[in-house]
Amino acid sequence: MSRLTELLRQARKADPQLGADLEAEVSALLKRRQFGLVFERHQPEAVELPGRTIRRGDKVRVLPRRGQLEKGDQRLWLVERVERVDGQRVGHLIEIDADEPETQAVLCDDLVVVAEFKDRIFPGLVETGRVERGGPDKPFHTVINAENYHALEMLTYTHRGKVDAIYIDPPYNTGAKDWKYNNDYVASDDDYRHSKWLAFMERRLEIAKELLNPDDSVLIVTIDEKEVHRLGLLLAQTLPEARTQMVSIVINHNGATRSKEFSRTDEYAFFCFFGAAGPAALTDPLLGEPATRKTGGVRWEWLMRGGSNSRRVDRPNLFYPVFVDESRRTIAGVGEPIPLDADPSDFPAPPGLRAVWPIRASGDQANWRASHTYLRQLIKHGYARLGAYDKKNDRWSLLYLGKAQIKRIQDGEISVVGHDDSGAVQLELSGAGLAKVPPTTWNRQRHNAGEYGSRLVKSFVPGVGFTFPKSLYVVEDALRTILINKPEATILDFFSGSGTTAHAVMRLNKQDGGRRQCISVTNNEVSAEEQRGLREKGLRPGDPDWEALGICDYITKPRITAAITGKTPEGTPVKGDYKFTDEFPMADGFEENAAFFTLTYEAPLSVRHHRAFERIAPMLWMRAGSRGRVITDLSERGWDVAEAYAVVENIDQLPDFLARVEEVGTVETVFVVTGSDAAFQKACRDLPERVTAVRLYESYLHNFTINRRAGS
Repeated sequence: MSRLTELLRQARKADPQLGADLEAEVSALLKRRQFGLVFERHQPEAVELPGRTIRRGDKVRVLPRRGQLEKGDQRLWLVERVERVDGQRVGHLIEIDADEPETQAVLCDDLVVVAEFKDRIFPGLVETGRVERGGPDKPFHTVINAENYHALEMLTYTHRGKVDAIYIDPPYNTGAKDWKYNNDYVASDDDYRHSKWLAFMERRLEIAKELLNPDDSVLIVTIDEKEVHRLGLLLAQTLPEARTQMVSIVINHNGATRSKEFSRTDEYAFFCFFGAAGPAALTDPLLGEPATRKTGGVRWEWLMRGGSNSRRVDRPNLFYPVFVDESRRTIAGVGEPIPLDADPSDFPAPPGLRAVWPIRASGDQANWRASHTYLRQLIKHGYARLGAYDKKNDRWSLLYLGKAQIKRIQDGEISVVGHDDSGAVQLELSGAGLAKVPPTTWNRQRHNAGEYGSRLVKSFVPGVGFTFPKSLYVVEDALRTILINKPEATILDFFSGSGTTAHAVMRLNKQDGGRRQCISVTNNEVSAEEQRGLREKGLRPGDPDWEALGICDYITKPRITAAITGKTPEGTPVKGDYKFTDEFPMADGFEENAAFFTLTYEAPLSVRHHRAFERIAPMLWMRAGSRGRVITDLSERGWDVAEAYAVVENIDQLPDFLARVEEVGTVETVFVVTGSDAAFQKACRDLPERVTAVRLYESYLHNFTINRRAGS
């Protein structure tokens, strides 16, 4: 139910006539033509938190009985108190937002905490595993199991303005059971289907914008035809400062058959460029055949001028003979310009040579594009040569390299690899010379979603199916266009699904030795097809056997782990080879690190009193660059120093702490746990200039206290 509908209902209940009048006015307004993207901002979403301990003051839902397949009670209840009865915890509840609220007592095991998006959250992280093959100096990729809206809010503390690229593949809103809005799958016959999707996307894009570097970053959003036009308008309204282009990408060359429609072969990707960001030139243009290294990519110009100012009378000093040795097919020399009234036939060529004048096949006298002195210099360096012989008109063409091509040689884009028999240079394109900015249509077999998406995932996690994963190579190509010159980039995917984006980032790092890191956010949702069978067995969210089949635990984590180690979850080498840009066995893996986390919801009082440090600690580590170890215990001395950051609580131990910071030499961030501004300033004064000081828990609490948005 939309927010407007709810308000009208309340108005009718309070004053029937007022409610009726308001409904009539609203109906009249809706019939007027409106411009731009107009949709209802639906009631803020809510997320259930199975496994979270029930506390006094929580919002909860009552879960359906185990084994029940029907949807449970969706009302929200407030936990007024929790007591223990016969060894079991019981919550005493009162209904929220009811005119005559009910009360009831329910076993806490039959309750689930609900976090509404209008509520303030104080997030933490719990590490659930890691894999390390990249060494201590390489940053970690991170995978976060969380509702992505709350994960984005968490990242405003760790990565505000620091993200170089966001790549997302959101739900396409096809009408299938591919996404939920407020705990319900959105069906194709839902009257609010499109506005729910827009409200869902808008909330996330507004926070994502805060994470991007405003001076140089890119947002990529993929979509199909169901929402492409609405998404384009939403991006224009939400990100007005961005320069946005849409790219069409062929992902199924055979086409997907649809009733009474064209066969669908492609999908779309919006690229939103901020600040100085833009697409890079690539050696593969992604449409048509890549340029070869031979001279086909180097342009030799016609020496005879065409177009305006091309007559002899226009530039008489450019009318002169070029002497050709026809037997050796070379340019043997260059004559002097002749007077305007002179006849070329009065100036014969030296013996054994033929004079070539700038005279067209029609007999009209033209002029050359280079002076006789400059042409001699070009010949000396091999930058001019004899062209083709026109037997029909008994004429030779002459070719030369223009200044733009010569500059490319000087800049290294074109290499001189030798000289032919006439002395002309033989050229080959270097990597830079082969590169050009890709077009807005991509057509590569490696972008096929079936072969290099679904089948590839099964290579890493055998026996596991995942619906419509992206081709690894299409994500790699999309990121390459914007990150090829950013080896230290931070990439975020908050609809990470099977983990293709992180996998693609690891591919890029291997190709150029980069240290890019990817933050992947996915929930642990169980597919709609599997949920029914699990419920029939008496399972529900939060149970270990249920959670084991969630996207994050069942697919994302094992896929990324297998990609790094080169071994499947069963311990066998991954079969097959990577193809295209960088070909090698998948069993080789990658020299990368990855850490896995689950988002938690903390009580601000516990945070302020330093009782939640273990769960706040991974956020500090991420804010400091996700390198080295995570500081989770300050020990009895009240401080600790890791590779990239340090934490101090015991201000009395500052001398020893500062000495250790200097000794390590790589610390760039120091977190000072203190409620005293004077103590914080004291700690800051003696820190090295390279170090940034952050006050805990003031910075954390302030960030999430003010982190409320309109419509959330």
